[in-house]
Amino acid sequence: MNPLVIIGTGLAGYGLAKELRKLKDSRPITLITGDDGSFYSKPMLSSALAQNKDAQGLVMASAEQMSEQLDAQVLTHTFVDHIEPAKRQVVLTDGQVVSYAQLVLAVGANPIQLPFRGTGASDVMQVNSLADYAQWRDRLKDVEKVILIGPGLIGCEFANDLLKVGKKVALVGPDPWPISTLIPEKAGRALQQVLKKVGAQWHLETFNGAIEKEGRHYQTTLKNGTVVDGDLVLSAVGLKPNVDMAKAAGLAVNRGIVTNEYLQTSDPHIYALGDCAEVNGANLPYVQPLMVGGRALAATLAHKPTPVIYPIMPVVIKTTLHPIVTMPPGDRAGSWFMSHTPKGVMGRYMGEGGVLEGFVLTGEHTKLKSTLVKEMQTAIAA
Repeated sequence: MNPLVIIGTGLAGYGLAKELRKLKDSRPITLITGDDGSFYSKPMLSSALAQNKDAQGLVMASAEQMSEQLDAQVLTHTFVDHIEPAKRQVVLTDGQVVSYAQLVLAVGANPIQLPFRGTGASDVMQVNSLADYAQWRDRLKDVEKVILIGPGLIGCEFANDLLKVGKKVALVGPDPWPISTLIPEKAGRALQQVLKKVGAQWHLETFNGAIEKEGRHYQTTLKNGTVVDGDLVLSAVGLKPNVDMAKAAGLAVNRGIVTNEYLQTSDPHIYALGDCAEVNGANLPYVQPLMVGGRALAATLAHKPTPVIYPIMPVVIKTTLHPIVTMPPGDRAGSWFMSHTPKGVMGRYMGEGGVLEGFVLTGEHTKLKSTLVKEMQTAIAA
């Protein structure tokens, strides 16, 4: 019956199964997950405090409900020992063997682990799952100030969430300005100023040394000599695609699991989807690319080979105190043209021939997203 096995029950894994069932594909589907299989949106973890949601409040469906909805087997609290591509088998840690006709790796990305040292190093928190969030929310109950390591996209979203529930935040990192890998300086500075007004402390272009614990408090001396203290430390320095399982199976890996435009790995019977995948050289750890990829892969698996063709996909950053939408230009030749008003920043990245190749919008200017997307679409179609 051409069984499909999906490792991972995040937005990628469950999303693919949903798309297949929409296509009336009735093949047996088995999903394997190391957690309880709850269906939720992981990007919500960095904005759930302000919405007053506990971990259970983020769950949209249980594993049992998803199993019934998808007419699929969901193996929860189950771990893969290794994959045997030659036999088309997934071997579980308990020795059970799950056979497949096609296998999809939807194993996501893991938080980057920094080599922390000091008496408080083992207490540094990271939030990348429902269980992490439950612990995070519980630990925050008696906390006044958080030391947040990482002023990138994820770190700034967590800072925004903490500030909205009345916590103080000290953001630390070597970055020249907030979210510097995605947005130009003027946009980053605009966010920096707004968050500073509501209680954020910024320690940029420096980094922390040892994290020392004194009673219930933590302290770190930065490389520039500044001493920062707080009641809790959160590391939010970014994510790294989970490639270990694929690498052990002999699949080609780079930053992510290497795939072609059909999301097919170096083994023709194994595919990769979502944050773990590197599609034609691009690793795009955002929701929209995942959804586009899921629809294309479902069609391919349903015997209608469909390449992934990404539309213009702006990144929406959930810093609601000063919202940001950006369409990074990548390595396209061109220049930024920036305007800064009390409403926020608008930046247009103009390429050769005066063509819009990217943009950034902050504050109230985010309302212009659709207009700029249409402008880019028109230029591509011309």
